[in-house]
Amino acid sequence: MNKSSEINTPINIIKPRSGWQIIDFKELKEYRDLFYFLVWRDVKVLYAQTILGFSWAILQPLIQVLIFTIVFGKVAKLPTDGIPYILFSTVAIIPWTYMSQAMTQSSQSLISGQHMLGKVYFPRLIFPLTSVLAKLVDFGISMLIILGAILYYRVVPTWNLLLFPLFVMLMVSISAGVGMWLSAMAIRFRDVKHAMPFAVRMLMYTAPIVYSASSIPETYRIIYSLNPIVGVIEGYRACLLGTPMPWPYIWPGMITAALLLISGAFYFKRMERVFVDVI
Repeated sequence: MNKSSEINTPINIIKPRSGWQIIDFKELKEYRDLFYFLVWRDVKVLYAQTILGFSWAILQPLIQVLIFTIVFGKVAKLPTDGIPYILFSTVAIIPWTYMSQAMTQSSQSLISGQHMLGKVYFPRLIFPLTSVLAKLVDFGISMLIILGAILYYRVVPTWNLLLFPLFVMLMVSISAGVGMWLSAMAIRFRDVKHAMPFAVRMLMYTAPIVYSASSIPETYRIIYSLNPIVGVIEGYRACLLGTPMPWPYIWPGMITAALLLISGAFYFKRMERVFVDVI
């Protein structure tokens, strides 16, 4: 190759974007094929070479529901506002299982994909969002457990069911916000990997999964409702079981989830330029 052809070869220089735009949706759209491939890869790899395959998406939360029903429903006899405990816990454990797994995998997404970071350019935001979206497949399959419980107890649908997509979006937003925060932190602080199992176990008891939110003293309910997971769980119960919509628990959680999502995206963007150097 002569020198003139080398000089005429176009060179693309990728620079950090300036301005207040946190997420470049146009760029994400351009890489949608890669996005789809990574999501489908995560789904297939999770159940590759397993005998039961996608049945694990049902077995894992189902076993947890049965254990919680025996321990907290039969032995401890925790109050459930008149709802059968197995129905009470099922509607909460399914979304919680999604959030806990999505947050855990998303937090380690950059570490597990570090072999790709320095080789080719694509929006790094794809990594944490891939784990969040891939887990929706498991969530959709495990919803069969809720459907079975609702049919068994003959729960009559109400107009609250129309708000179900709202709480799915809230659930995904929480997982994405936490995933962006922790995945960016995990690049520099590898303690995140070791802290996540402990943090997830603690988070489970900060939300009304095994107990009713009505058991929280009135004095602490405002602070308690700032936990966005509370709004998701209570919203799911209202949508699927027809209980009154507990807006005092939901609105504060929605505000917290929005702040978590925006701040997570901002922090991820700020740290994005040093990912390759630090990893």
